[in-house]
Amino acid sequence: QVGTRGDQIVQVRPVNDAPVSSGHLCVKGRYAYGFVDAPDRVTEPMIRENGEWRKVAWEEAIAYTAEKLNGYIAADGPDSVAVLGSARATNEENYIAQKFARVALGTNNVDCCARVCHTPTAAAMKMMLGTGAATNSFDDIELARTILICGANPTENHPIPGARIKQAVRRGAKLIIIDPRRTELTKYADVHLQLNAGTNIPLFNALAHAIIDEGLADEDFIRERVDEFEQFKTFLADYSPEAVAEECGVAAEDIRAAARLYASAKPAMCFHGLGMTEHLQGTEGVMTVVNLALLTGNIGKPGSGVNPLRGQNNVQGSAHMGCDPGILTGSIAVEEGRPLFESVWNAPVPEAKGLNQLQMVDAAKAGKLKALWTIGYDVFLSNANSHETERSLAGLEFCIVQDLFMNETAKRFAHVFLPAQSSFEKDGTFMNAERRIQRIRRAVTPRGNARNDWEIVCEVAKAMGKAEHFAFENVEQIWDEVRAVWPAGRGISYPRIDQHGLQWPCPDESHPGETVLHGESFSLGKRAALRRIKYRPTPERVSADFPFLLTTGRTLYHFNAGTMTMRTPNIELLPTDEIMICKADADSLGLRNGERVRMVSAHGNATLPVKITEKVRPGKLFATFHDPKVFLNYATSPVRDRFTLAPEFKVTAVRLEKIGG
Repeated sequence: QVGTRGDQIVQVRPVNDAPVSSGHLCVKGRYAYGFVDAPDRVTEPMIRENGEWRKVAWEEAIAYTAEKLNGYIAADGPDSVAVLGSARATNEENYIAQKFARVALGTNNVDCCARVCHTPTAAAMKMMLGTGAATNSFDDIELARTILICGANPTENHPIPGARIKQAVRRGAKLIIIDPRRTELTKYADVHLQLNAGTNIPLFNALAHAIIDEGLADEDFIRERVDEFEQFKTFLADYSPEAVAEECGVAAEDIRAAARLYASAKPAMCFHGLGMTEHLQGTEGVMTVVNLALLTGNIGKPGSGVNPLRGQNNVQGSAHMGCDPGILTGSIAVEEGRPLFESVWNAPVPEAKGLNQLQMVDAAKAGKLKALWTIGYDVFLSNANSHETERSLAGLEFCIVQDLFMNETAKRFAHVFLPAQSSFEKDGTFMNAERRIQRIRRAVTPRGNARNDWEIVCEVAKAMGKAEHFAFENVEQIWDEVRAVWPAGRGISYPRIDQHGLQWPCPDESHPGETVLHGESFSLGKRAALRRIKYRPTPERVSADFPFLLTTGRTLYHFNAGTMTMRTPNIELLPTDEIMICKADADSLGLRNGERVRMVSAHGNATLPVKITEKVRPGKLFATFHDPKVFLNYATSPVRDRFTLAPEFKVTAVRLEKIGG
């Protein structure tokens, strides 16, 4: 609930009977709304000419954008243009963005920021279970006897489920934490496996080995629902806890203790975050998590399952609406969904799989991608290995940025800036991490001449000669078209979610929404197969030149690229990024708390203050990445996930240099 006075936001309150938050809000949700009226917010369309920005009317901005895009399609083909949706935009706006790419441009070159965070999750769970989304609901936390959290820090990044997890532990639930850092939740944990960053695969294989070795596998569930067990058991021979302990930096007995808890105190519920996905083997890492659930029967039941903690408010929705080069709305493969979509759209859907976000950047450098439209996404600041991103984006001939602020991508590369409305100024829906579709409504009038993302895209489509496919008058009309192409969402109408959201699948309006997936069968069929995942160490290894391993992540007070939260009073709580180091390492380098250091990798460097803490082990560092003045990603690794190309933000070999020393 948003409280206003004189068209100004004065407070944000939780909804006491909301099914997810139950009357709670995090510090970002409660206090970080001042960006709506930030003095540097851009509320007029602009075109850059000869290096200078010029304010223009919407009519000119739309006509110019449409003319340029049509020109590139005519000269270089539709695949010379690409679109990036936004995890901060609504489901309806992301649906329009991907429809624009496929219908107005004629390309599957569309993606979103899920590419650099949880696309490995969606890929792994889709391949193994048939559905790339959480299997359970947040309410199930109260039913779990054991909770496993791997590569996630719910207290800071997902405070609502984090609070519910702490409440469950106080009621007697067991807690296992797998994380290179001592996060706030570790003080409640029965077992904390403080592994070396980059060793998820051997650790989870060792957990599986221990479960089988100690006779804790669910034989009945395996017999009825699981394939490849014997092959999997044989494969694990090289991954005993004793064999991997040194590589992982975790005692073998601790690995066995965690395995016993997860397999014995059931139901056991797993939550994972970007510490599982942002690796060379990110997709495969999530597969090893699914392996544990299948091995122990901790899936398809209340209080169990595999549940990703997503990175932004609508990262689940942006990808699920079809902002992905290989899938259409509803997470259906392009080749499979084309007949239905062509029937509803009355327009052809391109056959060839498009470029994902990382491939777009590569194609821009190669001169194959001429134009890029980014919606609510600061690609330059967000991507790893910023030097390479910078060189690549410089290869674009035409860049459109649609956002609230002149972000780093816009400052350096944009030719057109289209001012968008914030979530406080628009209507629509978001999709949360538990598959719940929830309404949002306009709380204040749009600032200046800012427009809805969907309206901007539709107007450009009309100017390109595609008016008949984008003749929407409101968001409910867009949502009804979403329901027409998405069978699992057909029962989720606006009247039904007026007060509280619904979870999909929800195939008709009499359906209450599915809270637990895979109860009787998996989306792929009755049975799912265990995956044999071989460990492939990251090339980012410590050396004499780079003696530390860096992991990056978020903080309680800021949100991703900091575009919004660093324009609120939250900046007083954490004015800039900082790098965590243990006292022993700080002493050996002669560093004081708060002292600025230069962090250097083989790929670049960044300068930021030191925070001395016992949350990290010797030889390990942790840094946040929100402040564009720091631009931490100039130092991060170019390594990418083997399946989805998600960057390996979680492991970079670095050294620290004293400034001036």
